[in-house]
Amino acid sequence: MGKIVAVCTSERKGMRKKNVGTGVLKVNFGIEGDAHGGDWHRQVSLLALESIKKMQEKGLDVHPGDFAENLTTEGIDLVSLPVGTKLKIGEGGLGEVTQIGKECHTKCAIYYQAGDCVMPKEGIFIKVLEGGPVHVGDKIEVFS
Repeated sequence: MGKIVAVCTSERKGMRKKNVGTGVLKVNFGIEGDAHGGDWHRQVSLLALESIKKMQEKGLDVHPGDFAENLTTEGIDLVSLPVGTKLKIGEGGLGEVTQIGKECHTKCAIYYQAGDCVMPKEGIFIKVLEGGPVHVGDKIEVFS
């Protein structure tokens, strides 16, 4: 079991997200008010705090949301979860892993600063199956 350390949204795609502390998971959409929400397979992105710390160890001043992830987690090895794994998020949220990593078509500012970026390799994506509120400090657990 892990925990949520940041709940992040942005108004537009292609920008860093801001930790807003709380959000609402909406079925077949993602996080209410987030630019990446919609009826597709990458509704919510997750990245582990442990991955962000790797970039901090390279000397970058990066924090949750800087990799455009919606949920920053701690205590779960996200990239080891196979597609189809279910995650219980907070009190009532349920998501299903739909993609591990992503292709990075254009190199982002993080890549140019560090020569690397963790999101394409260590970020995962889920589709929201059951909605509900999500807050910093909530539990996240593998539910399959």
